[in-house]
Amino acid sequence: MKLALMGAAAGLLLAAGTALAQAPAGPDAPGKPDIKTVGDWQVRCISGHSPNPCDLFWQQVDPRTGQQVVAVSIAYLPSADRHLMQVSVPLGVSLPRGLTIQTDSYTSPAMHYRMCSRDGCFVQRPIDNGLIESLAKSGPDAKVNVADESGKIFSLPLSLKGFSGAHDEMVSEAKSRAKPPTAAAKP
Repeated sequence: MKLALMGAAAGLLLAAGTALAQAPAGPDAPGKPDIKTVGDWQVRCISGHSPNPCDLFWQQVDPRTGQQVVAVSIAYLPSADRHLMQVSVPLGVSLPRGLTIQTDSYTSPAMHYRMCSRDGCFVQRPIDNGLIESLAKSGPDAKVNVADESGKIFSLPLSLKGFSGAHDEMVSEAKSRAKPPTAAAKP
């Protein structure tokens, strides 16, 4: 049951994250996300029937190339009282080592990559409340630690400026907008 919930939750996160990432910004058009900036984070919410309609989003872009270096999306699934996370990092990372998120008082267990594409490698998974609490209480910065294929560790920046307020806003919006998943029809 727990594995099924984790798989379903990761699938819901992927679907919501994809919808949020692909929808153009603007509050008055149907299907477009409402976006609110809190510190360095964005709270993005979509209209429609979704069990997790909102996420927090932050990204670091290389100012020289315009390439995304790291991106983090955290959604809240009210029906399961769970958080779901997607982290995107560049290609060339050590797949078996995964990545960790480190604050001044917490280091996550290794999170393994779910997939890689030409855009990078992605961790997509439910996360424990300890990580959320640590991100909310720490500041102003954290790190996403990745290893390259030779084993060398690189620490990518993760801004926590505004994280706590953005998280509270996202959870409140998710609870008010969420549509419970529909049960499959019985044959």
